[in-house]
Amino acid sequence: MLIDTHCHLDFAEFEAERDDIIARAHAAGVKQMVTISTRVRRLETLLAIAEKYPSVFCSVGTHPNNAGEELEIQTDDLVRLANSHEKIVAIGEAGLDYFYDTQTPADQKTGLLRHIAAARQTGLPLVIHSRSADEDMAEVLKAESGKGSFPFILHCFSSGAELARVGVELGGYVSFSGILTFPKSEDIREIAKTVPLDRLLVETDAPFLAPKRWRGKRNEPSYVVNTAEFLAEVHGLSYAEMAEITTENAFRCFSKMPRL
Repeated sequence: MLIDTHCHLDFAEFEAERDDIIARAHAAGVKQMVTISTRVRRLETLLAIAEKYPSVFCSVGTHPNNAGEELEIQTDDLVRLANSHEKIVAIGEAGLDYFYDTQTPADQKTGLLRHIAAARQTGLPLVIHSRSADEDMAEVLKAESGKGSFPFILHCFSSGAELARVGVELGGYVSFSGILTFPKSEDIREIAKTVPLDRLLVETDAPFLAPKRWRGKRNEPSYVVNTAEFLAEVHGLSYAEMAEITTENAFRCFSKMPRL
């Protein structure tokens, strides 16, 4: 089996055929999924999806590109919400995104630090979004880890080797998406080779970034199979071996998520 550790099943692209998408994921061997929060205000929508489908779990948090919209949400709010429902298994996604100039770095960092504190208090993994912000992200992770460890995932990894090294050194997981399969992503595949097997995760980030086999189409959780195939090849393993490794890693990382 596989676990899609990061998708966005609440997005409008899935509204008309969510039942079929979940069924296709199961048929492909993707037995569990984590649908990731981008706005705390949409948590009820995520929970409704997670409650409808036994195989779907969710997070709570504010995406860095929405950081300024939810500055009133404090660490205590995140902790309270995270502890309020058995289906909430992660914090985030939060982080730093300097590629899109939609939110100030200050607002993004404020949100990130609150999410880190919530992850530290709850023990739930923080799903980290980092784009074009490697140095600042590494600095935050090192500084905050020095105040007390917290579980985290560098999701949809597309950064440089140094951030991957820092993340692993601090005990984090590195999650690879369809980007790993793109012809021009040789640098990402080289980085993936350096990540220890016990820190690897796979995801879709659906509806975005469909892997090579479905490039140009809307992404969906069943397509994570192609990413896992590429990751297995990068590490010189069989698909079955990589599926087992990433699934066990996912259960260890998302420790609140039960095995179904």
